[in-house]
Amino acid sequence: MQNQRGMGAQGNCICLACHTTKPHEPGVPCREERCPKCGKAMVREGSAHHLAYLKKQAGRTETPR
Repeated sequence: MQNQRGMGAQGNCICLACHTTKPHEPGVPCREERCPKCGKAMVREGSAHHLAYLKKQAGRTETPR
């Protein structure tokens, strides 16, 4: 088995669909958590998936010239 390192015990899980956050539970990956508001899968706030989502959203807000 590979030695996987997470992002630590502190932080939040965030829903990319409705932006609800909840405290991260140590030992439970955020991707295994479901949003208490809409039921979608959550990601760790500040993770690679979250940052890629933010970058994609930033590109969508730019106005064409």
